[in-house]
Amino acid sequence: MTTVLIVDDQPMQRFGFRMLLESQDDMTVAGEAGNGSEAIRMTAEHHPDVVLMDIRMPGLDGIEATRRIVASGDRTRVLILTTFDLDEYAYEGLRAGASGFLIKDALPEELLSGIRAVASGDAVVAPSLTRRLLDTYADHLPTAGSAPAAPAAHPRLSSLTDREREILTVIGQGWTNAEIATRLHLAESTVKTHVGRILAKTGARDRVQAVILAYDTKLVRPL
Repeated sequence: MTTVLIVDDQPMQRFGFRMLLESQDDMTVAGEAGNGSEAIRMTAEHHPDVVLMDIRMPGLDGIEATRRIVASGDRTRVLILTTFDLDEYAYEGLRAGASGFLIKDALPEELLSGIRAVASGDAVVAPSLTRRLLDTYADHLPTAGSAPAAPAAHPRLSSLTDREREILTVIGQGWTNAEIATRLHLAESTVKTHVGRILAKTGARDRVQAVILAYDTKLVRPL
């Protein structure tokens, strides 16, 4: 059973999400929150599998709430809702640690599939779209923290083998597992093993965060 916390400042929007989720045999609603502060508190209290997070809310917004939920180390994953696929809110949400985003007018089956994917540890956003977001907005929005170290010196990359570093680089370029397997002459099962090790060694929560890591550590540069 996948537990979902619904976060939106519009009661009717929350009601619609609740009706949809409760119609599924494999999902249950852990609660509802009307702003980011409530979302943080209720996540700490209920530990839902997925937080369905609106971005624009009064008080603490969905971006900062996502950042704090991820920083807490909770197993909960965040799926954010945004208006357009290539906008600064989607960009900021992914950089804050969200495992993906969906457009607000997504079809019900798309929303349900996205929640199931995030709950299982997958990322909802394709790496290629993540790359496009980074290329589009990286020069327009500030990056938290100091400038990243050179790839060879970056501590999160230090334990990677040469092959794993190569695969992380092409993940950052938006390649799928099938493309990596074909172009690097590897079995797809071998690629999946490498990807799993890369995520474990770097502490990336999922493939989307691996793309962002490749970008931040300068393994991949803007087009």
